[in-house]
Amino acid sequence: MSGLEVELLDNELDADLRATVRSFLSERCDPTQVVKAYDGDSSLTPVLWKGLAAELGLAGLLVPESYGGAGASAREAAVVLEELGRSVAPVPFLTSAVVATSVLLAAPTEKGVELLGGLAAGERTAALVVPLTATTAQPLEPGETTVRSVAGALEADTLLVPVATPAGVEVRAVSADQATITPVSSLDMTRQLADVRLDPAAGEVVVAADHGADGVRSGLLAGAALMASEQVGVAQWCLTTTVDYLKVRRQFGRIVGGYQALKHRLADLYTSVEGAGAAARYAAGALALGDPEETEIATHVAAAYCGDLAVTAAEEAVQLHGGIGMTWEHPAHLYLKRAKADQIAYGLPGLHRDRLGALVDI
Repeated sequence: MSGLEVELLDNELDADLRATVRSFLSERCDPTQVVKAYDGDSSLTPVLWKGLAAELGLAGLLVPESYGGAGASAREAAVVLEELGRSVAPVPFLTSAVVATSVLLAAPTEKGVELLGGLAAGERTAALVVPLTATTAQPLEPGETTVRSVAGALEADTLLVPVATPAGVEVRAVSADQATITPVSSLDMTRQLADVRLDPAAGEVVVAADHGADGVRSGLLAGAALMASEQVGVAQWCLTTTVDYLKVRRQFGRIVGGYQALKHRLADLYTSVEGAGAAARYAAGALALGDPEETEIATHVAAAYCGDLAVTAAEEAVQLHGGIGMTWEHPAHLYLKRAKADQIAYGLPGLHRDRLGALVDI
């Protein structure tokens, strides 16, 4: 590590932002409404997204003030994603306000600047047309028209499409109306995937060919770095909810949380969640400070550790809630599905460990 100085605890601005987002989600993102997504009812998403994007102005967090955004950094975006993870909120913040926005910020053309302004104002929503598992630019080659398992496409009005050209990889903005977007059954229906079929020559260039590949890589790296914060939010909810439940659940006339074996399990989970929080915040801080080498190392550490930890925390929540944890009515299954889906997004933990090993010469 380079010794980059990154503040891991919330400052006053972070605390205020966290409180605002948490209050908003507690009022408008009830689990009984979220679970309806599994019955095909996605009506909660546009309402929540409008509130977060326009009312709270969060869609433009990463957009510089010169382009009409808030001029904040990845650190603030990480705070938002932690809270979204705590609520398994079905909104395209990660796919639009982080990944797509980061792609555009690499080197936007005039049309790209215009699109950034629309994204920042909450008037438009974008999605990068690559598979959810992608970790590198995967442009459409001549003759290709379909990309499978795209996250955020169903909520987007603008699709950012990497296209291979003789000069490099250009990124084109294609209206969702010009594409055929087919929803696919997804483990996590709060971030449903879709297959996208379109004409790669459609739309307008928003990142030129000499910067497109780097822009897509930047977007995917930002996605992996900040998804770790969402995974931490999932794990925190699972830990807190499980501890609260075990404090009141009685079995054989005794509080279940009093059993030593369960205390040890929860203590181990607590230390793991705290470690994941530190890793995720360091990755976000490195990204915010713009240190390329440190960002890549920190991202691989956070993605490898937080991806597995979120799944472990969700599995523990389901199991330690006993029979009620297995039911559809209890929200634990929402967190397990989000954790499992996030685990493969922007690279499996094993892939991140491999790349980390190469970077630090292990």
